[in-house]
Amino acid sequence: MPVSGDDGPRPRVLLLIKGLGLGGAERLLVDVVGARDRERFHYEVAYVLSDQAALVPAIEASGVPVHGLGASASADVRWTAALRRLLVGGRYDIVHSHLPYTAAFGRLVALTVPRSRRPALVYTEHSLWNKAAVVTKALNRSTVAVDSALIVVSEAARDALPLALRSRARVVVHGVDRTRFTVPADQRHRLRHEVRHELGIADDEVLALTVANLRSEKGYDVLLDAARLCVAAGTPLRFVSVGRGPLEPELAASARAGGLEGHFVFLGTRTDTARLMAGADVFVLPSHQEGLPVALMEAMSAGLPVVATIVGGVPDIVTDDVEGLLVPPGRPELLARALQRVADDAPLRARLAAASSTRSEGFDVRVAARAIESVYDELLGARKSR
Repeated sequence: MPVSGDDGPRPRVLLLIKGLGLGGAERLLVDVVGARDRERFHYEVAYVLSDQAALVPAIEASGVPVHGLGASASADVRWTAALRRLLVGGRYDIVHSHLPYTAAFGRLVALTVPRSRRPALVYTEHSLWNKAAVVTKALNRSTVAVDSALIVVSEAARDALPLALRSRARVVVHGVDRTRFTVPADQRHRLRHEVRHELGIADDEVLALTVANLRSEKGYDVLLDAARLCVAAGTPLRFVSVGRGPLEPELAASARAGGLEGHFVFLGTRTDTARLMAGADVFVLPSHQEGLPVALMEAMSAGLPVVATIVGGVPDIVTDDVEGLLVPPGRPELLARALQRVADDAPLRARLAAASSTRSEGFDVRVAARAIESVYDELLGARKSR
């Protein structure tokens, strides 16, 4: 049932996602919700995993209701019953799923809703379809035909789709809320001093920051090997990582075994990444695979030069030797060489930083929100014409 607005009833949109922790897709959802057209659409959000709720307050603060579906783990599919109750009671016009797990199960649930009340289904693929877990990929592939629209976050994500799906996929570069990362010049010096004092980093040391969860696809194994090479060469680099994940104990042990204590710090979960970026000199992303990394767009909005791997959508927004230095994945010696080059050349860092900031002007989440809502308009128009 549409919600009444100043200009008449507003269509009801439910955004469905597995969790609301501090991951990239989750942060994109928060930014898109913040940039929504409040006059034309009524938004709500539902998430599956109860223990991944860090971003719930930010969504609620923007005036959007959030529904926890109460799952304790991915294998706990009792959440699907809660979702069905929500769909029947909420009378949504559109359900927009993010990430393959929620999309696949969400479609099955939607099919149990009486046709007269069944919402149109939209799916956004945030990563690379062909890199998903086998079971998830199979379930997603077997149900995707139910969707009325398919959105991908980069050309690389579209190219990774099965051939039959590519023609119907729309590329929407989601962007970020740049205002959270663009620091005024009169504040940058103070923030930089505060961050470096907190982390114990001297003025003559170069701070390399990585923001990525501690999972195998993020390439921390390569980053640690590259860090060891840099330290052995006497490069004045210090490494800081933000994020948590299943590899945390293993990576911490590897850093200790490699003699990186005092050179490589795992900060865990942080809510002040914009502040940390203001104190950093270079952003490093050594991923083995990516869709379009949110943290990379955030870092470029903060005016950081980039050292990253040529995977997924990364080369769509970073040109080698323009906004950053790009290297092949899985090559720690090349990653170390690029880091050493940036650390040893202050004019190079300044040139890359300026270009990075300029390029980030294209990452406007408001443009992405309008593009997504234009998809909703098309689906709603098609329904009215039937």
